[in-house]
Amino acid sequence: MDTLTSADGTPIAYERHGDGPPLVVVGGALCDRGRMRPVCAALGAHLTVFNYDRRGRGDSGEGVGHDLEREIEDLAALVAEAGGRAAVYGHSSGAALALRAALHGLPIDRLVLHDAPFTPDSDEDRARAREYDAELRALVAAGRDGDAVALFMRLTGVPPAAVEAMRGEPWFATTTALGPSLMHDSAAMGNAERGATVPLDLIAAAEPTFATLVLVGGANPPFFLDAARSLAQALPDARLEVLEGEGHVVDPDTLTPVVTGFVTT
Repeated sequence: MDTLTSADGTPIAYERHGDGPPLVVVGGALCDRGRMRPVCAALGAHLTVFNYDRRGRGDSGEGVGHDLEREIEDLAALVAEAGGRAAVYGHSSGAALALRAALHGLPIDRLVLHDAPFTPDSDEDRARAREYDAELRALVAAGRDGDAVALFMRLTGVPPAAVEAMRGEPWFATTTALGPSLMHDSAAMGNAERGATVPLDLIAAAEPTFATLVLVGGANPPFFLDAARSLAQALPDARLEVLEGEGHVVDPDTLTPVVTGFVTT
């Protein structure tokens, strides 16, 4: 494990895998670098992969507040460590963070957005995202980290009875420690800001030039595919690839050739 210092002084823990063109991997909600290690190790057979703990997770610091700008600064520090320019792969809400960082102007040559969970552009869905953000903020402020994790699981479609059963599992206590980090995911998704919809206005204003691969599992709920299509249509140098039969979690052996081919071509 190595550590670098982000712009606000927060330590960010990371590890390198392999050798080749640099790729920074951005995990999604409740994922630390341990959860991302299998896919990073597989990608490391072809690339130099930077696998890091997003702030508030693992061995990285929390910093102050949950502003999206701080996480963009963290990613900028990783890209600098990678040599000043890099490709970036983001999964789930990590894809939303990677997109916002690229639109912010980070020196990202190629961007992989995998299963970005942006919501449909409807009043009902935008309201649901904003309500989730408000409830999450209240739970984290009250120190109810386990309830924050349970709230997120219900948001992702886990039935309430199943969530309650999970609370008795040994892993839930460890996952509870990641509860406050869900605030960073909510900020990356733009839940309060735009109701978690695809940031079409930001894409249009940025006039991006980086190449993008939009990946989506074909077995996911339909809104994933709708968001992927919207992203691929809005980004000027993008292509959409559907991973047929795959859900939100893809086997590293399936994912690796797709990502590696795009990064190295």
